[in-house]
Amino acid sequence: MKINQVNQIVQLLYNGGAVLIATDTVYGLAALPTNEKAVAKIYELKQRPREMFLPIMVAGTEDLEKLGLDVNENARKLFASDLVPGAITFVLGFKDESLKPDWLKNRDEIATRIPNNVLLLSVLRETGPLLVTSANRHGRAQTPNRVKDILAELNGTPDLIVEDGEGKEVPSTIVNCRHNPPVIERYGLISETTIHQILGNE
Repeated sequence: MKINQVNQIVQLLYNGGAVLIATDTVYGLAALPTNEKAVAKIYELKQRPREMFLPIMVAGTEDLEKLGLDVNENARKLFASDLVPGAITFVLGFKDESLKPDWLKNRDEIATRIPNNVLLLSVLRETGPLLVTSANRHGRAQTPNRVKDILAELNGTPDLIVEDGEGKEVPSTIVNCRHNPPVIERYGLISETTIHQILGNE
């Protein structure tokens, strides 16, 4: 990773661009949530219905608390485990509505994770939370693991393409921590058994 590469990505994001970037799972499309032009570009690229919200990525749990999210006991156990940073996505509700920014105003919950990718984490430390969604056309079961195949599938071209080899074909595991016990909403790279062991369910 090079400092000038991080600066290039950050500058592009602040200028309202949509970035195709590797995560620790599948390739993602990233945009600054406060820039409506960039957010609209992601929806257009994916052909995703606007009523479907986009997940966010953060550099650490402190970013989640600043958004007023409810990082409850179950979520804290998982965040404190070796799974984080990594391929686990958390569905969290809000604990303090007064902290909720305008770009989250119509949402009762968010899907969020801390990726185990050095470049992306460096970008997130500079920008704060980013909207990051899998780089596939809406409705497709999988995200292509090669950039050229991703670009062939998208409706248009991202403003910046950061290629870093092949991505994984399996996405993150989604755990809804608003339920007690938490509910796995999508099975991915992290097994159900591992999650239950950390939570003390078995």
